[in-house]
Amino acid sequence: MGAEEFWTRASRDIAGARRRVMIQAMSFEGDVAGLAVARALTDTVAVDRRVLVDDYTRHNINDRSVRSWTGRFNPVLRDEVAATAQMFRTLAAAGVPVRVTNPIGRWGAGYPARNHKKLIVADDVAYLGGINFCDHNYAWHDFMLRLEGAGPADFLAEDFAATFAGRARVAASDHPDLRLVSLDGRGNGAALAPVYQAVAAAEREITVLSPYLTFPFTDHLTRARRRGVTVRLMTPWANNKTIVRNALLATAARAGFNVTLLPRMSHLKALLIDGEALILGSSNFDFVSLAAEEELMAIVTDAALIADFRRRIIDPAVEGALPPDDHRVSWLAGATSGMALRLAQPIAWAARGWPRTAIEWPD
Repeated sequence: MGAEEFWTRASRDIAGARRRVMIQAMSFEGDVAGLAVARALTDTVAVDRRVLVDDYTRHNINDRSVRSWTGRFNPVLRDEVAATAQMFRTLAAAGVPVRVTNPIGRWGAGYPARNHKKLIVADDVAYLGGINFCDHNYAWHDFMLRLEGAGPADFLAEDFAATFAGRARVAASDHPDLRLVSLDGRGNGAALAPVYQAVAAAEREITVLSPYLTFPFTDHLTRARRRGVTVRLMTPWANNKTIVRNALLATAARAGFNVTLLPRMSHLKALLIDGEALILGSSNFDFVSLAAEEELMAIVTDAALIADFRRRIIDPAVEGALPPDDHRVSWLAGATSGMALRLAQPIAWAARGWPRTAIEWPD
């Protein structure tokens, strides 16, 4: 839970690795958080050390657009851009290959086709979830799932290697109380079928945590609610994407979801179904993820882990929730936000065919 606890554990695993350390993120920046990860990579004695960073990092630093009018003339942002580029040059000079996934292109046509995975493989330990390697992401409420064992680690290392070679893939791997799924950004609809089926089979309660939840996932949850299933939505009021928050809260009010508003920005994404199946990973459960993003998901049925998830995430969220009556979205804000997202949907679908590749970090 949280960046500090995650990195304290992950840095030990990286330091102890001897065979391989593979690190992948959508955002990996040359700030305090990112430089700590870079140092761990240069210090490890592992034979195979590699990095994948999405092209998003070359266009957005510290949650701000590098190529916007204000970004181009912001000296602080320009310094952060230079520090990030220097960090990756230093890694390459130290013998750590750095590759960039899915270049966006000159006119931004491929912007929705991101490789959204967050992953660490250190020998036979692996991490997946929502935490990126940058200060602003470290400040958010988030978590990573730590997996021990050659089976899960080998599957995730193979996924990393395929991406590193420029080959997006749909793949799944089954382990005790665990199913791992890789989405290629093109066939996500079929690969996400188990999620839809689990929602359709829910009998009592679905708890969903996401800052960016949208259709069609909300449509499936609405149908479950109409069948009498309790749907609990946990989402941040202090959302960095206000338009998504407004549309989501308006949908939740119409559908009759029980809403728990989190006071700080939360980047958590998970579905807990009937207290028996926990679906988590990098997917925000939104239309962009469905249409065009490469993702990693884990479907967990381990009772002890699910109990820990309730104790450490759900229960504190309920206790610290904001009063919903004091934080409402107007009808107009909800309607206009929802319409804007619907208008953006064709852009995401159009990006499905964007090249899925990986190139060397450019000088």
